Amino acid sequence: MRITSQLICQAADQLKGFVGLNRKTGRYIVRFSEDAFGMDVADDGIIPASEFVWAPGADQTMTLKRELIQLLLDQNIDDRINITEPLRVYMQRREVPEILAVRQSVRG
Repeated sequence: MRITSQLICQAADQLKGFVGLNRKTGRYIVRFSEDAFGMDVADDGIIPASEFVWAPGADQTMTLKRELIQLLLDQNIDDRINITEPLRVYMQRREVPEILAVRQSVRG
């Protein structure tokens, strides 16, 4: 199967879980419920994993950031987060520029 940028974007949008920055440790952690973070993560800092990997750019564009995907990979819970083959290929193909897409964040 040929991996296209469209498949990679779809795989990013299908990521599961929530990402929050632990204020005490300064590290990002993943939980599977917004309520599971406790006092160490600010409520307004909890982001769905599918949005966490996208960084805002100019106008309505967003960049699919490899460094943010890597933060999720470092958690070693790939199956639970739903990291699929298109994202793995994207991470391996460093010679290909990061994907820039016109999209809107689902966060309000």
